[in-house]
Amino acid sequence: MPSSSASRRRGARLVAGLALGLGAALVSVVGAGRPAGAAVPPTTTSIAPRPHVYGGGGVIEFGDARSLDPGSPPPLNSVVVAMAVDPVAGSQGYWIATADGGVFAFGDAAFYGSLGSLALEGPVVGIAATPDGRGYWLVAMDGGVFAFGDAAFYGSMGGHPLEQPIVGMAAAPGGRGYWLVASDGGIFAFGDAVFDGSMGGTALVSPVAGMAATADGGGYWLVAGDGGVFAFGNAPFYGSMGGQVLNDPVVGIAPSHNGAGYLLVATDGGIFGFGDVAYYGSLGGGLDGNPADVPPVAAIALTEDGLGYWLLEPDGWNYSFTGPDGGPPDPLAASIVSLADAQVESDPDPGSFCNPYGPCEEWCALFATWVWRQAGVPIPSFSFTGDIYGWAAANSSLIAPSGAPEPGDAVLYGTGPWSTATSLHVGIVAQRWLDGAIVTIEGDAGPAPVGSLAVVVNGPYLPQFSQDYNGMPIYAFATP
Repeated sequence: MPSSSASRRRGARLVAGLALGLGAALVSVVGAGRPAGAAVPPTTTSIAPRPHVYGGGGVIEFGDARSLDPGSPPPLNSVVVAMAVDPVAGSQGYWIATADGGVFAFGDAAFYGSLGSLALEGPVVGIAATPDGRGYWLVAMDGGVFAFGDAAFYGSMGGHPLEQPIVGMAAAPGGRGYWLVASDGGIFAFGDAVFDGSMGGTALVSPVAGMAATADGGGYWLVAGDGGVFAFGNAPFYGSMGGQVLNDPVVGIAPSHNGAGYLLVATDGGIFGFGDVAYYGSLGGGLDGNPADVPPVAAIALTEDGLGYWLLEPDGWNYSFTGPDGGPPDPLAASIVSLADAQVESDPDPGSFCNPYGPCEEWCALFATWVWRQAGVPIPSFSFTGDIYGWAAANSSLIAPSGAPEPGDAVLYGTGPWSTATSLHVGIVAQRWLDGAIVTIEGDAGPAPVGSLAVVVNGPYLPQFSQDYNGMPIYAFATP
């Protein structure tokens, strides 16, 4: 039974006054299914589009973190990637950032502007608040920085070639600078943020997922997907999960306000505490204790008083996936993306590998071909991902992994279509940025136990770094 453990950064990934890039969207994916040529009969299942989301509500609270439920907001244009807490004493509020640069303020946090109406070169991956809570910065995957409110612009890596994409940022405590961190552990310091070292140029077991700064700005921590922690400057090392077997990759770090410890959070909402830091619960056993209902988590943010924390759940929001390049959507592509997005939810059917899209077996290909068929594409219901490649080669077209897919295309993971050992998984492209970054919707995926996986939103990520981000490369895109 093929499976793969992916390393989200779901882009995108935060602590009072800090923002961490989302480190991993998928934890495990299963779905290569039958070998080539073994197509199953067309499914007769008919499921109307509906606004499915995970049950956690988008942000999940622990300790004294208040529920700031927005009710039923209209669909967001792009996936939620990051959050930052309002650092003002006594405040209960935070900002949420989306990949297209949208910003949404909740509770006591005030809105100071966003990039939601701009066509961005690449997706936003992080947000950090100024110390007085009267402004914030956004950082994009290409290192571009955007300042709002009383946040001043001190420079960026936008327009500079990067070895690896930016995954997060942290604000200097005086509000006059910030750090950016790339997935290879490279650090870029601006304003009065001091460079105290990095992991750039060092071979890492797992890519860096985010960072956090000490209260006085004299140091910072980096956290990698395997739970490894790297301390620089006056940031003490209290331990890590490096070398331990994890169910899912770590995607964020939140230091205690006195700097005496930190919490790590994994994609499945598992929490790991080190040093003198309080623990208020986790999602390690699933939402409401249901191990088959595990919302993918992108980040952790401590409350202003440090007596609780929020977990960011990107799949708990409704999305429209409006094109970030501002172009009009192709009708077929729009239909495919809408159909796929309407299926986002935890394990859709009881029973090991059971699903609404075909037999009880690995079903990522069943899901992708079901979506295409519902949109009118005359493809058989395939259970093997390599058959999608073969069908596209004969009936539509294929795009090389270095090419530019469009929304509605299928992304094929692995090294080739030949067998279940080489063709590992498939998803549907939901959005693409000008720099090539994509967001996908994938069935039989996510952090729940194998056999109880889900339909999840994955990304944004750059296809050329899929091995780092998803734990497997891309060998082709298939057009409907």
